[in-house]
Amino acid sequence: MGKYLTVKEAAKFLGVSPLTLRNWDKKGKLAATRHPINGYRLYTLAELERFMASFEKNKPRRLNIILED
Repeated sequence: MGKYLTVKEAAKFLGVSPLTLRNWDKKGKLAATRHPINGYRLYTLAELERFMASFEKNKPRRLNIILED
């Protein structure tokens, strides 16, 4: 089993705010595991890496547009 990260740690890893991460959880975009005793949201590093990789695959290609005078 992997190490669990808190909302603050996971948000820093992804480069977003903790509020964004909580909103993604509410919307089902990145579901958190809940701590069995206190109910805090937790994320595994592997889960966050898969989430980031899904964006890399769907990343739009860059278009080179040349404007002629």
